[in-house]
Amino acid sequence: MKHIITIIKKEWAEVFKNRMVLFMISFMPLIFTILPLVMLYFTSQGMGDMSDISTADVPVQFLEVCGEGITGTECMQIYVVNQFLLMFMLIPVIIPVTIASYSIVGEKTTHSLEPLLATPITTFELLAGKSLAAALPAIIMGWFAFGLFLLGLPIIGTSAAVIDYITGLTWLLAILVAGPLMAIASVNLAIFVSSRVNDPRVAEQISALFILPILGLLFAQLAGVIVINVMVMLSFIGSMILVDIGMIYLGTTIFQRENILTRWK
Repeated sequence: MKHIITIIKKEWAEVFKNRMVLFMISFMPLIFTILPLVMLYFTSQGMGDMSDISTADVPVQFLEVCGEGITGTECMQIYVVNQFLLMFMLIPVIIPVTIASYSIVGEKTTHSLEPLLATPITTFELLAGKSLAAALPAIIMGWFAFGLFLLGLPIIGTSAAVIDYITGLTWLLAILVAGPLMAIASVNLAIFVSSRVNDPRVAEQISALFILPILGLLFAQLAGVIVINVMVMLSFIGSMILVDIGMIYLGTTIFQRENILTRWK
């Protein structure tokens, strides 16, 4: 752990000098927090002048998510805010990609990686340190953004039924479990790509492809193909655990430190 902590401190000291990284960590979570609050506020205001919306106006596939004792207006708000759940899940994916994609190839361009690889540090310790250095800020900011979102809900006058749903099992699994698992997967993918290319921008662009499955879930939910509920989230978490195990094993196996030492110019 001493070696891993040392690498984490080294990574943070270097990466946080990059203004783009600071922008992604600071402003993107705030934007993803403000957007659903604004949408909920105007949705509530717009529906306040109308009689209660019938549940018939809500997509049929989503009615089982709302449950009993919830008005049509509240169910419609839950349907709207559920689309933003995937935005919160994107925070621990986008932020670490920016950090991790710079992690290897950025050090290659500054010639600071070769001395590190020449030390007795193991490949696992090296990759674990770089992975945690990229994943921890993303996970913390994702939880922080969700906390701000929860604090803002009563301020804008969100009903108790909608707040109960947002603080329910589906959202908590997505934010507290699925988010960190996705961060680990995206970090390992970004580090793997970063170790194979020569340009940090290329590494970041290729690693960003990991966002596509999340966008696929968003479009599938908008189209009514699936509804994100507890069972869907548990299935997604199970899949991400397998992906993480595979990515960690693959990254440790394929990372060729000897090749970097002898052939990188």
